[in-house]
Amino acid sequence: MAQDTRKRIVVGVDGSELSLVALRTARRLADLLECRIEAVTVWSYPVALAVPIASAEWSPRVEAQSALEETLQATFGQDVPEGLKKLVVSGQPVQVLVEASKGAEMLVVGSRGRGGFAGLLLGSVSSAAAAHAHCPVLIVHPPEAD
Repeated sequence: MAQDTRKRIVVGVDGSELSLVALRTARRLADLLECRIEAVTVWSYPVALAVPIASAEWSPRVEAQSALEETLQATFGQDVPEGLKKLVVSGQPVQVLVEASKGAEMLVVGSRGRGGFAGLLLGSVSSAAAAHAHCPVLIVHPPEAD
């Protein structure tokens, strides 16, 4: 199989509704700019007094992988964009997305993720990504109510 040499658009995916908006927006842009999409989900162990042990019942990596697959299914169904690359990476979301932005045509993130406070215009990840990314950043907002 030949390597896909098209430019790429990186999308931060955390399973939130804005992840779906970000993926849909990235698809439209990828079609126009002849890019492929790289969907990135970040996982880490939750902050606790004791380090949780991954088990057959629970694994943050498996949970993140499942969330990414479910979000892609909800966004694209069977019509997955050609060349879509799925990445599930351990780390801090801002650091991972900034690193993934190197060499990318664009980084697309939601204005708020799963942990967002409803009153904030921008979440901490989206604002930090916009400040530190190595490419242009598009921050998507919820669609306007009709």
